[in-house]
Amino acid sequence: MPTHLPASDRAASDDAASAQGPAPAQDIASIHEAASAHGTAAARDAHAAWRDDRRRAVTGHTGNLALVETRWLPVGSAQPDVEAEGAGLPASVTVTALSRTDIDTGDVQHGLRFWDAEAPAIRAFEGIDAFPFDPEWVIEAQFTPVAADRTVPFEHIRDNGGTRDLVVPGDITFSRDGTRYTFAAFDDGGALLLVFGDPTNGSDGDEGTYGAGRFLFVERADGADGSIRLGESGTVTLDFNRAFVPPCGFSAQYNCPMPPAQNRFAVPVTAGEKRVRFTGDFDIYAA
Repeated sequence: MPTHLPASDRAASDDAASAQGPAPAQDIASIHEAASAHGTAAARDAHAAWRDDRRRAVTGHTGNLALVETRWLPVGSAQPDVEAEGAGLPASVTVTALSRTDIDTGDVQHGLRFWDAEAPAIRAFEGIDAFPFDPEWVIEAQFTPVAADRTVPFEHIRDNGGTRDLVVPGDITFSRDGTRYTFAAFDDGGALLLVFGDPTNGSDGDEGTYGAGRFLFVERADGADGSIRLGESGTVTLDFNRAFVPPCGFSAQYNCPMPPAQNRFAVPVTAGEKRVRFTGDFDIYAA
């Protein structure tokens, strides 16, 4: 990223360069090599910080590991009273409300989530296995917005083969290993969330990843804060080193979307998180 200097600093820098004369070709090559190495080192440091943030997030009092129950109310029920529902529960438990569209009727369905800061999954959690950082898996892609009402059916892990239509505000196109991809990322509260699959999903061995696919937030390459402006086309960054295990890999109480057919790689994506690691024989489905 270029550094924009004040006018006085630019003049001083230009004067110094003129006094030294043009750099020899080998010096220029060394400068570029050093800049590339510095950029990679900085990226590795940022990635390590992201990994630390992930661990703190999933182990928080309302983190992925803390979810012990999702309770859906009958369709047509009023929005629940969260305070009343939490009365008398242990201090470690937090109650929140949520809603969704009922897959059969299309009506709004309200529900409750119960989070326990002392959940068995938190106590059994050891870490998240991940691939080493690989700058080759940081890919620039093009985001092209489409009609605001376009949806794509996503199968969800707990819907027994049913699908839910999610708003997909644009196409993400890029090439990898000679294959051209057009992926669909859905609108997750104003952020673009990519649900993708690849041959590592469910595979045995060291390169195996979570069986139902992985998630990745899409960042805008030309935005200072990385945020996506959903109605504008432009370049986006797909940093697959930050591909992460979906919430349903931490608790069986989530209902995660699964990758649609167009969001599947033909080659293994050997970057990002692999699987959640627990102590002993702990099983989220038996917790």
